[in-house]
Amino acid sequence: MDSQLKSAPTETRDVVRGGMPFERPADMPVQDLKTAPPAQSLGATPLRVVFARALTMLSTLGLAGYGVFEMLGIVSFSNMTVLQGVMIVFFSITLLWICFAAASAITGFLVPPLRSPAAPSIAGSRTALVMPIYNEDPARTTAALYAMAESLAQIDAARHFEIAIISDSTNADAWISESLAVDQLRRDLRETMPVWYRRRWYNTGRKAGNVEDFVKRWGARYDYMIVLDADSIMAPQTLVSLVARMQADPQLGILQTVPMLIGHWSLFSRIQQFSGRVYGSLIGRGMAAWSGNEGNFWGHNAIIRVAAFAQACGLPQLPGRRPFGGHVLSHDFVEAALMRRAGWKVRMSPDLGGSWEESPPSLVDIAIRDRRWAQGNLQHSKIVDAKGLAATSRAHFVIGIMGYLSSPLWMLLLLVGFALTLQATLIRPEYFSRSFQLFPDWPQFDAPRMTALFIYTMVVLFTPKILGLVRTIFMTRARRGCGGIIAIGLGAIVETILSALYAPIMMLVQTQHIIGILAGRDSGWNAQRRHAHMTTWREAWNFHWPHLVIGIVIGVIAFLISPTLLAWLTPTLAGLLLAVPLSKISGSVKLGRFLGWFRVLRTPEEKHVPPVIRRRDELLAHAASMPTDGLRYIARNRHARYAHISGNLQRPQETRGHPDANRLTAERKLADARTLNEVLSWLGPAERVHVAGDARLLERLAELPDN
Repeated sequence: MDSQLKSAPTETRDVVRGGMPFERPADMPVQDLKTAPPAQSLGATPLRVVFARALTMLSTLGLAGYGVFEMLGIVSFSNMTVLQGVMIVFFSITLLWICFAAASAITGFLVPPLRSPAAPSIAGSRTALVMPIYNEDPARTTAALYAMAESLAQIDAARHFEIAIISDSTNADAWISESLAVDQLRRDLRETMPVWYRRRWYNTGRKAGNVEDFVKRWGARYDYMIVLDADSIMAPQTLVSLVARMQADPQLGILQTVPMLIGHWSLFSRIQQFSGRVYGSLIGRGMAAWSGNEGNFWGHNAIIRVAAFAQACGLPQLPGRRPFGGHVLSHDFVEAALMRRAGWKVRMSPDLGGSWEESPPSLVDIAIRDRRWAQGNLQHSKIVDAKGLAATSRAHFVIGIMGYLSSPLWMLLLLVGFALTLQATLIRPEYFSRSFQLFPDWPQFDAPRMTALFIYTMVVLFTPKILGLVRTIFMTRARRGCGGIIAIGLGAIVETILSALYAPIMMLVQTQHIIGILAGRDSGWNAQRRHAHMTTWREAWNFHWPHLVIGIVIGVIAFLISPTLLAWLTPTLAGLLLAVPLSKISGSVKLGRFLGWFRVLRTPEEKHVPPVIRRRDELLAHAASMPTDGLRYIARNRHARYAHISGNLQRPQETRGHPDANRLTAERKLADARTLNEVLSWLGPAERVHVAGDARLLERLAELPDN
């Protein structure tokens, strides 16, 4: 190890029992959404931001206005029917949505976003690398943290950072694996950086509550915290730059990077990684340009001023029942809005590279994850009118909501168009609608104009892709990293075709999500499946058979009504009819590697693997396997048992007169058991957690013979 790794704070060598340092609480009051705090001004909005906002707004309205005007001309506004009027409404909303995406891309292409200044040194600062985890693979998370700590030490910056792993894991085996992995990480980094670990006993508020608990109990220890997801990794220069920019601007509350997707070879992951690199980064630049000091927070790969966060971001419980009431799920947007409301700057910095996260490995995985995100974004409908919010913060909420409502709106637009065709085919038109009418009212439908409007809509839809391709081609490093002009072009073709096939499936999936949320069904909280795997035929069939049935039904009806209608619906129906095999191949690593061999859908990180990612992968390749039965393992391994007990805070005291039933039954089963195998077969999931969290019960478990 580099000699620079030898210098570390003395505090590293004296880890406090329980895995955490002494508490240094920060007051974090719950915010009142119905009462605005005293108005806070950040001064005049920079002219560059004003121009970016004007360009985005005018481009959106101009592009959408022209499309709506053409549609009104197609259906003949003076003779419009009710059904045609409904179609115009849905068309206008959905067109406005895609025009906004195009306008953001145009802004990102033409207007550079604000760039935060950086202090010459980060001396005197202390930053926590905070990683919230929930039943994750601890080998992967600790490997990423080790690589980041080591790389910070190599640039002589490790002394300004500490690692804080804050767990909400509910599975006993996952919890024990975390304890052992953290114990190893702490010993490996004992001369480099402090490593703290805390598992909560009660998952109040989910991830937001996890971070809030950390801030309330230890927040005053830190100037800043860089929040990471379990699949996040960041370059050391980026970590230092984030701190330096916070040091230079005392009004800066949150600084959000634009993380790139990396890490998986499955087909679906590669589609997301390529599109995120080529197109998504441009839209991110546009959003940063028009957001200015009223940017957004995506919950990870961002630095936060801890004192400001504690002052402004105590989240209230929303009134009503779940899924709209209760704890705030998509907390990040809300925290950004509240931070700005309190007078702090919230900026996005797409100019900072070296920020990465991993993408969901398959269509099924992203669909499952989207259910929770959909609920969280729709929940913002209860927050968007909160008092004192900046107009841009409200815009971020609306954008998040529309990201999910757009799917059912597109579906309704298709259904209305379907109904209009059915009406024209089956219902005889009435040419003489008025008494004593001398001349008939001939139905008007301008087919050439409709074709032109369709082409126009496609051009608007593809504008972000076109501008993203142009920008990537003219950026030498990005062009070479993506395989050159030909490879980028082929990648864009493959991505466009596959995305067009997956789009109608996701439209139905998100529509199902919206229906479930409106019906009052809560998403729950399940651990994400982060590793690439081959989706099985059974899994694909069980998830997508409704989409296949819908595609067949619509196709048959369309054919019976009009073969022309079937032809128009072919792009949509193709994805639905092929939903099962498309989902099956989405998780295919072989197909992803096959395309990668031809440099198709390649990203720069594949050609030049960043050192911190290469180091993480090396550590993962040599990582020791974790026990599958954690209780059995620590019952028979005294050192592991001690590491687990000493590395965790004590279980909170139960309320007098209200003992936990699972703890009581676990104690009785241990008392009755004669062998280890016997008691492990008796203990349920919740009882296993209680045994894992009680030193006395663990010692009793260790005393039992195997048979």
